[in-house]
Amino acid sequence: MIGSYFPKCVAVVALLALSVGALDTFIAAVYEHTVILPNRTETPVSKEEGLLPMNKNIDVLEKAVKLAAKRGAHIIVTPEDGIYGWVFTRESIYPYLEDIPDPGVNWIPCRDPWRFGNTPGQQRLSCLAKDNSIYVVANTGDKKPCNASDPQCPPDGRYQYTDVVFDSQGKLVARYRKGVESTPQKQSRCTTMTKQRVVSCCYQN
Repeated sequence: MIGSYFPKCVAVVALLALSVGALDTFIAAVYEHTVILPNRTETPVSKEEGLLPMNKNIDVLEKAVKLAAKRGAHIIVTPEDGIYGWVFTRESIYPYLEDIPDPGVNWIPCRDPWRFGNTPGQQRLSCLAKDNSIYVVANTGDKKPCNASDPQCPPDGRYQYTDVVFDSQGKLVARYRKGVESTPQKQSRCTTMTKQRVVSCCYQN
C-alpha cells in the first residue's frame, strides 16, 4: 500500500499506536528509505556541495512525513544516516554538520534559520515538522568546538554528535549527543556525551 506512493525510496512506514500513561496515546511512524549517497564520501567537500545529497534525501523524507501526518501520526522517526549517508571519515563528514544549540533556547529554525549560523538542514526539518504538525526525529550532525583544557577534547578541537527532535510547531525540543572516539589505529567506539529524551546510535568514523 505504501509502496505505491514512492516504491523506489521507501522501505517501510509503520504506524504504531502507543500508550502513554492512563489517558494519553500517540501514533508513531517508523520510516526507512534508500539513502541517496554523495559521489565522493571520502573527500571533504564544500558546504554547498554537501547540501545537494542532503536536500535530495530530505525531499524523499518530506513525502514520508506528509504521508505519516495524513494517516494520523503524531511523530515520525527517520533512519540513522538517512540525511547524508555514511562511509565518511571524521574530516570528510565535517561539511555536513551544523551547530545544534541547546533545546532550551526556544528556537524554531523554520522561522529564524540564521539565529545560530547557517543551518539549512535544521531549517528544512523544522519546516517539515511545522508544516505537517508532526514531531520529527532525525539523525543529523552537530559540531561543537573544544580546547586542550578539556581532557576529552579530540585532537582536531571539536566534538561531533548526532540526532535532533522538532515538535509539531517546528521547535527544536531535544538533541541526543553521541560521539565517536577514535584510536590511532582508526578503530572507533561510541561514547555518550549528553542524553536528552532521545535514543539513537552514533555514526562510526
